[in-house]
Amino acid sequence: MRRRLFSVLAAAAVTCAAVGTAATGATASAAGPATSSVTAPVTLAAAETNEWKNVRIDGGGFVPGIIFNQKEKNLVYARTDIGGAYRWDQSTRSWIPLLDWVGWDKWGYNGVVSLATDPVDPDRVYVAAGMYTNDWDPNKGAILRSADRGKTWKATELPFKLGGNMPGRGMGERLAVDPNDNKVLYLGAPDGNGLWRSTDSGATWAEVASFPNPGDYAQDPDDPNGYLDHRPGVVWVTFDPASSPAGTATKKIYVGVADKENTVYSSSDAGATWTRVAGQPTGYIAHKGVLDHTSGTLYIATSDTGGPYDGAKGDVWKLDTKSGAWTRISPVPSDSQDAYYGYSGLTIDRQNPGTIMVATQISWWPDVIFFRSTDGGATWTRIWDWGSYPERTKRYTMDISSAPWLTFGTNPQPPEETPKLGWMTESLEIDPFDSDRMMYGTGATIYGTEDLTKWDDGGKITIKPMVRGLEETAVLDLISPPSGAPLVSALGDIAGFRHTDLDKVPAMMFTAPNFTSTTSLDYAETSPDIMVRAGNFTDADRPNDSHVAFSTDGGANWFQGGEPGGINEGGTVAAAADGSRFVWAPKGVAVHHSVGFGNGWTASTGIPAGAVVESDRVNARKFYGFAAGRFYASTDGGATFTATAATGLPAEGNVKFKAVPGREGHIWLAGENGLFRSTDGGASFTKLSGITEAVNVGFGKAAEGRTHQAVYTVATIGGVTGVFRSDDTGATWVRVNDDRHQYGNMGEALTGDPRVYGRVYLGTNGRGIVYADTGGDTPPPDDTTAPSKPGKPAASAITSTGATLTWAASTDETGVEGYDVYREAGATDVKAGSASTTSFALTGLAADTSYTYYVVARDAAGNASAPSDPVTFKTATGGGNGEGGCTAAYRVANSWPGGFQGEVTVKNTGTAAISGWTVKWTFPDGQKITQLWSGEHTQTGADVTVGNASWNGRLNAGASTSFGFGASRSGANGVPATVTCTAG
Repeated sequence: MRRRLFSVLAAAAVTCAAVGTAATGATASAAGPATSSVTAPVTLAAAETNEWKNVRIDGGGFVPGIIFNQKEKNLVYARTDIGGAYRWDQSTRSWIPLLDWVGWDKWGYNGVVSLATDPVDPDRVYVAAGMYTNDWDPNKGAILRSADRGKTWKATELPFKLGGNMPGRGMGERLAVDPNDNKVLYLGAPDGNGLWRSTDSGATWAEVASFPNPGDYAQDPDDPNGYLDHRPGVVWVTFDPASSPAGTATKKIYVGVADKENTVYSSSDAGATWTRVAGQPTGYIAHKGVLDHTSGTLYIATSDTGGPYDGAKGDVWKLDTKSGAWTRISPVPSDSQDAYYGYSGLTIDRQNPGTIMVATQISWWPDVIFFRSTDGGATWTRIWDWGSYPERTKRYTMDISSAPWLTFGTNPQPPEETPKLGWMTESLEIDPFDSDRMMYGTGATIYGTEDLTKWDDGGKITIKPMVRGLEETAVLDLISPPSGAPLVSALGDIAGFRHTDLDKVPAMMFTAPNFTSTTSLDYAETSPDIMVRAGNFTDADRPNDSHVAFSTDGGANWFQGGEPGGINEGGTVAAAADGSRFVWAPKGVAVHHSVGFGNGWTASTGIPAGAVVESDRVNARKFYGFAAGRFYASTDGGATFTATAATGLPAEGNVKFKAVPGREGHIWLAGENGLFRSTDGGASFTKLSGITEAVNVGFGKAAEGRTHQAVYTVATIGGVTGVFRSDDTGATWVRVNDDRHQYGNMGEALTGDPRVYGRVYLGTNGRGIVYADTGGDTPPPDDTTAPSKPGKPAASAITSTGATLTWAASTDETGVEGYDVYREAGATDVKAGSASTTSFALTGLAADTSYTYYVVARDAAGNASAPSDPVTFKTATGGGNGEGGCTAAYRVANSWPGGFQGEVTVKNTGTAAISGWTVKWTFPDGQKITQLWSGEHTQTGADVTVGNASWNGRLNAGASTSFGFGASRSGANGVPATVTCTAG
């Protein structure tokens, strides 16, 4: 279950589409409640018209329904549990979102419990919308209707709630259009509300009073959380079109009910009266009911639960509607010792009606099973069979090259495989116009094939993702660093990604460790290659993994740190401006701080558990926190916090705040009673006028001629709810989204781009990451002119362990973005770091050693200059005796086939403080360092040199520090014979 983000629970109840009124394009955004005493007007510029695009991930969530139109080829719809509805576009082979117009006031409409495409007039489509039937969603459900394939909509509110993200949401379809009289629609309702009917194309609805059974099944009737006690109720409606002529309401109708003893009902008089179908099977729930229009055979797929996560027993049955005879045709009957699943995902090949398919509900291990019959269920074949255990023989191959992350970065033991064929496969649909095309939904994507009939000839079908354009991730955090990948995401359910190209699917989600959901991300503002993330996973499954991880290469690779005891969820985490330390506020556990990459965490004082934490973007010693209306500040690296005197801040709700890059002590805070700004480290805040509610705030590149970064917010400003940008620190605002792009419950994650003026990244809860270039300052794609060659660096402030390089600036027609500093090291030069100015401090050098460095400039389009002329210098002679000596102790902390983790402890053995240290050793067995933290290293062959990081070089007499590393090995893992330490 993915529950909606709590920030939106604080959102205003604003006016959107009234019953029967237009809901797209004409919907006005209205104000939230006036929670502030500030009533001064705010200056709003004219709203911009911007193109909004998805940052491509392709999928990421459960697709419980795929619906083919029965009249028009290639007209296909998909419904999701929290991400709205989509229409297939055959020309681009991608999905078009249809409910992006849904705003905060009706955010639950993004939960689609059923969808119906009109079999008479293909332009008409209907959605049964509503996300939760408990108090999580404050609104009633609604029927949305469109006469132009989902371009515009009208809405009719129902007198009860619908549950697009409730248990049983994969059953159906519960919304259906009469194929003979398309003004007639039926809706199966949940929670005792029975069966409903419309006779005016969905504009008005009334309960079918004669329908006898609203359904009594609930997964857990006593669930105190109000979720598992949901009763799915009436779950599918199927018409027999042959029972009436065109233009007359269909007489014969079949209805499925979530009731284990009474699961199928029928009417022979167009819904006037209803009877329980005689002789029907009992003990299970009919998830699907599909009628073969040629033979009049009704097929049902049953399971012992409502799903979509569980189901251990079930059967497949067919009803001869002429004779009334039921026949069990289960591929594996429920009373077999091999039965450990129910059935769902039932479909008929309309071109060859004797051909049917069904999916398991649910076979988590080792994989979903699809069964196919070409003789009406008399005999079946499986998409995979057991070979010599644990081998599986398969009638399919999988090609996930378009979305390679679908392996989830796992390497399971056979017979499990990655990628999985599927899971939670409630919808398995054969194209009614093409026997070779099939699509099916899973918990993460839509898969499909276009050579399905190869199965019958003994060949292998090819299964690929068919999901482009359908983005269904819940976005929990976003960062856009000043260098490296333009965007890094934290997502629910699928961890998150490093997005190097916004229009390409990333190869892999975060791994090592792999969080189920990443709850927080941060980077070091002045050393953006250093990143940290925190997240959630099931602790019992991975007792040795940590809920925090670090990267030193901009999120390309990660390693886990240690963690304090008692942590079950990630909470929020912040990186110091220079990456030297971190502050972590795990959910339910005290705030902690660590120097280095989580080698040891110490509880912070003066700040309550559950606080939200962020870092100052200039001063590496400053961190901030917020909890229950109080703002907290630390000036000692997160060791101690003090509540500031700031008042008037939001006391409740999901508060977000961020510090401004490049401006020490500048903070913006968003909450349910407005947007606030501080310029004194949180000691005081000023509330911005005219903003009655704010969900989030972020920063991006400044407009031309401005010195302060552009400010972005999701808020209600001047009575208008939307996404806004200010180029003058909040004096004036321009709305950058419109009524067609409201994304339901947007804003849990928000950031601008520090490299592209006007670009804003917006996180949604179920529609993935969207972005728009609102400022028109994006470098043209044909910019191939590199910056000029930088000046030759000059070395100054040379010590035994470091030096400062400075050089003359490059020039470029679109502006120099930054500089990369390289050290000459034989065949492969080593990147020492990056700078946004024409100066760079070198640290961790070895004493009495000659070094050669050069600089390369980069522009905003990614073009690199020619290297500067090199500079060569020699470091000063380091101390090693008496007043400032040091020792180094090497140990293997952990080892596994092909690799290990090492740790070296450095101790000042002298009588005076040292300002730096260098450790050297020679590996005896060809080991190779792959990653090192809390230091700077080089390795030439077997020889390793490690210098201190900027924050741990100074050691008082008797003090010690440590650094760690990961390394590869091909055989033995001997300890170096000698490990030396030289003090600087």
